[in-house]
Amino acid sequence: MSVNYRVRPTGIIAYTSSRGGSYDIWLFYLQNGNRVKLTNGLADSFSKPIWSGDNRRIAFVGKNRIVYVIDLSTGGIAAIDQIGPNEDITLDWSPNHRILAYTTRNHIMMYDVLTHRATSISEPSASDAQWFPSGQELLFQGVDPSGNQQLYRIAANGSGRRQITNNTEGPLNEVSLSPDGTFVLYTTPGASISLIRTVELTSGQVYEIQGGEQAKNFYPTWSPNSQMIAFSATAYREGTGYYNQIRVVGKRGDNERILSTSSCFSTPVTWSQDSRTIAYLSGCSEQEFATEMWLVGIQSPNPIILTREPQIVNLSWSSGNVPPTGGVYTNETYRVRFQYPSHWYQVNTERYEGADGFFQISAIGGGDDIHEVCRGEAFHKLMPYGSSPRIFQTRIRGQEACLIYPSSDQPPEMNRQAAAIVRYPTPVQIEGSTYNYFILWADEAHLNSIARTISFI
Repeated sequence: MSVNYRVRPTGIIAYTSSRGGSYDIWLFYLQNGNRVKLTNGLADSFSKPIWSGDNRRIAFVGKNRIVYVIDLSTGGIAAIDQIGPNEDITLDWSPNHRILAYTTRNHIMMYDVLTHRATSISEPSASDAQWFPSGQELLFQGVDPSGNQQLYRIAANGSGRRQITNNTEGPLNEVSLSPDGTFVLYTTPGASISLIRTVELTSGQVYEIQGGEQAKNFYPTWSPNSQMIAFSATAYREGTGYYNQIRVVGKRGDNERILSTSSCFSTPVTWSQDSRTIAYLSGCSEQEFATEMWLVGIQSPNPIILTREPQIVNLSWSSGNVPPTGGVYTNETYRVRFQYPSHWYQVNTERYEGADGFFQISAIGGGDDIHEVCRGEAFHKLMPYGSSPRIFQTRIRGQEACLIYPSSDQPPEMNRQAAAIVRYPTPVQIEGSTYNYFILWADEAHLNSIARTISFI
């Protein structure tokens, strides 16, 4: 299948996958199909990556319900809090891209990723905290004196608390504020029956979304222009069982239509920044986890498959037009992290390649003299760097290091391989052996730019 796009969708889809044997956050680059793994065993089946508006950070709730923030420019991952086992895991970035809002321990928390300081508002039973576009107010769900769940708005300093809804139907689920701050959507009352409602904030008018015949409507998601909602409607077919329909509808319940179908009971959906394309999951077998990621256009609904993975559980399209500066490689075994060209693809755990270069990693035992270690690598008897390689002593992140560049008579099959050797802050144990030095091999053109981003974890 193919999509007849006049303009090919751009950007990056962050997704949660078990591709590497554990749940992790990955990036999928729509321009070239490359994938980049951002974490190592930190995510869980419920983890949803949440982009900051400037695309520089991704937040998610991971294993043990720890709140993590990934800095895409450095590859750094910070654990900022832990959410209780029965608490809401909604995360939302402020319009200035630096303050993460969430709820835990009967408080609305606001964590500033630049100052690393948190402020909070005491609000018993609060959930679903989200920023209004002004950055001065928050939406949240709370309980009224009668015990009904309601939506409220409150200033970021805790003043001006106002009730928005007069709900008597039951629990409000999947609460989401429209990007322009004029509407709120939610589902009610539960999982067996899940109906979508929208609320116009200026008038308080509630609109009903018709949805699927089974009344099982899940994952309603606003388009970036705030005009449409995409959602997954569970359907049933005799002989084959449950599947779902990818539907779109106007914010007041108008112009509802089916764009595509998925073999899963339900699927999360996410929008492109221009509100013209939807990505969703499929490839379920007997209502198990999804294994495929698909795209479908709003105006040209001819689905195209993007990738197949062992298991995909969530996805989120980048929220802005500035992509991360590069891929971030992390290897827990070798205790290292660095940046590399994001269009390179993974060959194996230790090697990535692209049309314009490559890198590969390992470790060296060696003695205490790094000069001797560097010379031993550079002037190996097989002459992998040619007969007269150049060695430059340097420091990387404060650690003793050297860069090795090949001479002109390097064997052609080495593809202008160069190397960086860096002393570990403390020796590492790998499969029962002790190593004092980390070694990075890369093509000559990329060695320095990659080596300068090396950090030890």
